[in-house]
Amino acid sequence: ASCSSPFTHQYKHVEPLEIKGVARRQRLPVAEWVRQALRTARSDNPGTVDAKLRAIADASRHQFPTADIDDMLKEIEAGHNTL
Repeated sequence: ASCSSPFTHQYKHVEPLEIKGVARRQRLPVAEWVRQALRTARSDNPGTVDAKLRAIADASRHQFPTADIDDMLKEIEAGHNTL
């Protein structure tokens, strides 16, 4: 059976002996090194749905000066025409 998860795809070239060597150099059992690698991979993924929803919620709490979109587009176009 083939596994196509991003984690598997990213590390499919890493040989078990290489993993053992990396874990040994960090003075960690292989299982702990794998757990830490998985934690890091999960936390390094900024594209999670929860993170995106938090960003939208955080941004919605701010109030910024805005204008009508049609007015802004007209002003932008007028500016381009003066160049």
